[in-house]
Amino acid sequence: MDLARTEVAARRRRSAARLGLMALPVAFFGLFFAYPVAAILARGLKADGVWRLGRLGEVLAEPDIRHVLWFTTWQALASTGLTLLVALPGAYVFARLDFPGKQVLRAVVTVPFVLPTVVVGTAFLALVGRGGLLDELWGVRLDTTVWAILLAHVFFNYAVVVRTVGGLWAQLDPRQEEAARMLGASRLRAWRTVTLPALGPAVAAAALMVFLFTFTSFGVVQILGGPTFSTLEVEIYRQTSEIFDLSTAAVLTVVQFAAVGAILAVHAWTVRRRETALRLVDASTTARRPRGAGQWALLAGVLASIAVLLVLPLAILVQRSFDAPDFAYYRALTSDDSNIFLVPPIEAIGNSLEYALAATGIAVLIGALAAAALTRRDAGRLVRGFDALLMLPLGVSAVTVGFGFLIALDEPPLNLRSTWILVPLAQALVGVPFVVRTMLPVLRAVDGRLREAAAVLGASPWRVWREVDLPMVRRALLVAAGFAFAVSLGEFGATVFISRPDNPTLPVAVARLLGRAGELNYGQAMALSTILMLVCAVALLVLERLRTDRTGEF
Repeated sequence: MDLARTEVAARRRRSAARLGLMALPVAFFGLFFAYPVAAILARGLKADGVWRLGRLGEVLAEPDIRHVLWFTTWQALASTGLTLLVALPGAYVFARLDFPGKQVLRAVVTVPFVLPTVVVGTAFLALVGRGGLLDELWGVRLDTTVWAILLAHVFFNYAVVVRTVGGLWAQLDPRQEEAARMLGASRLRAWRTVTLPALGPAVAAAALMVFLFTFTSFGVVQILGGPTFSTLEVEIYRQTSEIFDLSTAAVLTVVQFAAVGAILAVHAWTVRRRETALRLVDASTTARRPRGAGQWALLAGVLASIAVLLVLPLAILVQRSFDAPDFAYYRALTSDDSNIFLVPPIEAIGNSLEYALAATGIAVLIGALAAAALTRRDAGRLVRGFDALLMLPLGVSAVTVGFGFLIALDEPPLNLRSTWILVPLAQALVGVPFVVRTMLPVLRAVDGRLREAAAVLGASPWRVWREVDLPMVRRALLVAAGFAFAVSLGEFGATVFISRPDNPTLPVAVARLLGRAGELNYGQAMALSTILMLVCAVALLVLERLRTDRTGEF
């Protein structure tokens, strides 16, 4: 009886500790995510205190809006299919083949994913736009076609497939496929019947993540789509900032919210299948030197596709930034004569670094507490719902969040509209999911008996965390901080609304320069994009040195 009472009391203490860990993250998301989004929806769908739900049908019946919904869905499906087609061979190469420079190439492949979408759009504009490389060599322009958007999405999401599918592929025991070959199965049949079913959940998870990122695409479509192509996110921005039709923007936000919720629900299901269905081996034991002409040809093809689709756009971006003699574009960044900014554009670098550091601190604090609360796999529905809540900022319109900040946080007791902290708060919302997804696998891998033994010996929960968990997750914590810093540095959708004219961030400065005609403005945009790319690349190289196979896919 005493043992049963002790066990019940222990469960109650664990539940109370979990709820305590959840308190600050829940309050953070409630105040800085749910409240601003609800405020913008209420402003758009409420009139004289009455909800105008009929507005949903009115907006969705408009031909232009239906075209936007169709294009958003179509381009996301096409981008997902094209990304899988191009990236799955790369996932195999990184998982099963060992070759010189593999670790450096892995970092190069991941650079596009952490780049701001504004930089991605700018890089492809320099490649396929007016006066770009293709235009100069063959007179071909793709910036007015959907192909520019699709290729840019492949560029951005290539690493998602390589990391997600390749990470699992490297841990699958190759002896299972070899056993099927020994029993008479052909190489294709062995792969189809043994390896492909095991990879299915990872491929599905990668496809859903790519679909989510492309479905909510903003910066890429804003720059490359022009007036011809518009996704939901771009249309929400247009309706909010150009037409000032908040009711239409609110309806589109509801539609996007519902779609993203469904995508995340399916993604959570596939992730759970992936976590429980397989027995894995050490990834370092499965990669081998290429054997035979087929594997060497595959390696050469993957390297060529990486060079063309990933390296070339970035190289053209850097080259365009040096087009003028005597570093003229870079020197122009120190001048405030452009009448675009109240300060020299070069100050955007310091602003972005300061905002990103503050956002990283917030994201690591909130994300670490949330990951600790989610550590137990047998958590109830409340905790699983909290897990889904943490992922919503990745899919809900950043434009809605940014404009919601202006509306909801401009009066006491949360009058933050004129304060500098508004930008880091918005950026931290995007960084928290990366922190949670990086730390959670490591925290779940810690043997719970170590925590229980420390507690039995009288250690407080804080001391248990400091002396048991922290030494094991310190590296994952540093990786999580690095990713939070990178995504905060490149956040654009919300920041474009709330950054002050005298304190622009790098992505906002790039977008404003691209929005102005003139060779000097274009060159400065290329120069700022190059600087932003280098900062992100340095952060990523540091992450690669810290990363272990147990710190998650990203």
